[in-house]
Amino acid sequence: MHYLLMYDLCSDYLERRVAFRDAHLTLAWEAVERGEIVLAGALDEPVDRAMLLFHTDSPAAAESFARNDPYVINGLVTHWEVRRWNTVVGATAANPVR
Repeated sequence: MHYLLMYDLCSDYLERRVAFRDAHLTLAWEAVERGEIVLAGALDEPVDRAMLLFHTDSPAAAESFARNDPYVINGLVTHWEVRRWNTVVGATAANPVR
């Protein structure tokens, strides 16, 4: 199954992230190595949201990631939510439909 972890970012995110980026990226790459995160990054123009795509059996990994993310802990993320994404098209779709 796929889950999207969606972040709403603070207005001065780009300026504030410098202090926490290394720790955030370490956490993210560890999740990649465990096979949990497929893709992740911030949306551009404006940089007001970020999306992290998880491929896991439940939303627990995404929720745990958010709770432990330095961006969340330090207020760079103003709101987050995890939603199941019913992927149906693509080589790694969880529920392919033709």
